[in-house]
Amino acid sequence: MATTKKAAAKTAEKETKTAAKTTTKTAAKATTKTAAKTEKKAPAKKAPAKKTAAKKTTAKKAAEAKVDFFVEFGGVQVSIEDVVNNVKATYGKDAKEISVYLKPEESKAYFVADGEEMEMDVFFC
Repeated sequence: MATTKKAAAKTAEKETKTAAKTTTKTAAKATTKTAAKTEKKAPAKKAPAKKTAAKKTTAKKAAEAKVDFFVEFGGVQVSIEDVVNNVKATYGKDAKEISVYLKPEESKAYFVADGEEMEMDVFFC
């Protein structure tokens, strides 16, 4: 019986050492793989950032398309571009922000330029 207990103890000890070695090797491999993946991913992240910037530039070019916008009232139309230019002329100085509210039934454009509220007549001709 003593021999059986010693043999069982040695077998258990060998299994424990083998499990510890396997765990250590697995952890080392995982660390190596993670480090390798991190090294591979780092340069890859830089390249898409440049491509993204190129795509944004292309999107901006597409957004810069010329748009003609008219408001028609009572069979007469006025270009929004003309209204905006007249608003800028009425304000008299460069504005950082302008909001225009066009009311064709009153033939008026109400606008806010840099926090100042003003109005002007809009002639539909």
